[in-house]
Amino acid sequence: MTKKTLLSSLVLTAYLGLAACAGNSEDLSSTETLQDDATQEQVFDSTAQTENPEAANMVEENAVATSTKSAILKEYDYVDPNRAINTDALAKALIYFDSNKSKIKNKNYVTVIDFGAKSTKARFHIIDMKTGKVWSIHVAHGKGSDSNHDGYAEKFSNKSGSKASSLGYYLTGSTYNGSNGLSLRLDGLSSTNSNARGRAVVIHGASYVKEKSVIQGRSWGCPAVASSLKTKVINMLKNGTLIYAYAN
Repeated sequence: MTKKTLLSSLVLTAYLGLAACAGNSEDLSSTETLQDDATQEQVFDSTAQTENPEAANMVEENAVATSTKSAILKEYDYVDPNRAINTDALAKALIYFDSNKSKIKNKNYVTVIDFGAKSTKARFHIIDMKTGKVWSIHVAHGKGSDSNHDGYAEKFSNKSGSKASSLGYYLTGSTYNGSNGLSLRLDGLSSTNSNARGRAVVIHGASYVKEKSVIQGRSWGCPAVASSLKTKVINMLKNGTLIYAYAN
């Protein structure tokens, strides 16, 4: 064997070894699975009232003219400089936000939740609308959305008792202290999440969500975040910020 051939062989062996180690590392990190929400699921409250009545007639993103959409997106070209968020989902959220600004009380942040991504990923993206910077953290999805607890949400529902996450646009409401401590009420603005208030789908902290690459525990449909982050997240998003939850 020539020196050149030997060198090539050693380089290839080293490369394959690194690739194998990287693969094992990913596999090990994603096989850890956290326990689910062990509390009692909330009973549907058909009398629950929205805190955002002015949002009853929001302009839908698909009703905005193409030329107008282009102008809106150009205005927000500073948002998400590191491209953490899916381009199409971000565009929809920004167009919806801009088209309904007069009805959105807290314009400081917009949140995009990617329920199409595995729960090992930081997929709860909070956008600072002044700077465009994005803070991405982990979030739980509903037990009814992920029947085999593999970290992927494969179905969504707006029905009481489904234990599933709901897609669509939300406005945040006020805070309260419930069984999960400090929590943030949500009002669903879409036909796919209109029962969020009655189902008590809220943002709260949970011991079954961790800021690391593991399969997060499943909620009863709430976008639960790590307990260590709940106060910061809720204080940022309370009192009328826009949230867009989607899945590709």
